Amino acid sequence: MNLSKTIIERRSIRKYNGTPVEQELIVSLLYKAASLYVTEGTPQWRCIYYGTYESRQRLAVSITAKLKESKLGKLVLNKMIDFLTKKVAETPVHLVFIAESAENQRQSDENYASVCSIMQNFQLLGWEQGLGMLWYTDPIIQGKSFFKEIGLQEGERFAGILNIGYFDKMPRGRRRRIPAEQKWTVIGENDWKHSDTLQVTSQSVLDMLNQAIWAPNHGLRQPWRFIYVTNGKTKGKLQTLNRDISVPFLLVVAKEEADFHKREEDFAAISCLVQNFQLLAESKQWQVLRSIPEWIYDREQCKPFGIDPQERIVEVLELKGDDGYSNSVLAPPMVNITHL
Repeated sequence: MNLSKTIIERRSIRKYNGTPVEQELIVSLLYKAASLYVTEGTPQWRCIYYGTYESRQRLAVSITAKLKESKLGKLVLNKMIDFLTKKVAETPVHLVFIAESAENQRQSDENYASVCSIMQNFQLLGWEQGLGMLWYTDPIIQGKSFFKEIGLQEGERFAGILNIGYFDKMPRGRRRRIPAEQKWTVIGENDWKHSDTLQVTSQSVLDMLNQAIWAPNHGLRQPWRFIYVTNGKTKGKLQTLNRDISVPFLLVVAKEEADFHKREEDFAAISCLVQNFQLLAESKQWQVLRSIPEWIYDREQCKPFGIDPQERIVEVLELKGDDGYSNSVLAPPMVNITHL
């Protein structure tokens, strides 16, 4: 895979040509996507496969149930329901992704970050196979009927539906993203030396971020900013990682939106950005360790990094360059698929 090219050129696809998508291909890509997510723990997530016409019709009924409660005019409402029902039923495959429940917020966020990252891997792998996808989370579908259909349990988080199919026409190019340099803060020195060879520089990190920011997110919102930390003044803030912390690290920060749906979408987009970054880093044999440590939920511990009250740190990335490169998967990929 030409990773950088695929990340930048991938598009959301809304119109499919009706060519069947083999179930075996979907399952194979899911396992590959899970194996590309590097983690120390065992993320808890699951997906539901809708590949038959009957199952897609049932999904369509559950998706349109909330829409029927709308106060739109009857004519407009009926047209929307008919359009959406036909669209869902005729799309070759739908995959519904869910982050399973957890004991606390940090673990819940880990599960959610993992499923969003795996969805991004799946989209990239699918694009290489000529598969187009649309990541769909619109609140208008998120009603009781839909949640009952997918079996959403208390404490679980709906990550989205991937609509999947082959396509004939490539959409036009997307708008440019704001360069990472404009969302970039440095604490410490720009260029930092870990050993006799300079392995991680601010410019090399920025170059990689400017490819990684082509992560999927609704309306091309860019809710992230980056804090690159290279000195030891804040060393104590990372003790909970329980590993060598004499390396530069990157904090990926999100604006905390008041709207719950926007917050979840922004979290998902940042998880995809981080996954893009990690894949790009691995292709250059950098060792990048991503984590969601406990301390980021403590506002007092976040203050030294300049985190505003309306912001939160989403993930922490330790950047070890290619010194002792090892980015092997620390936990075997687990794929929990329900076929409906």
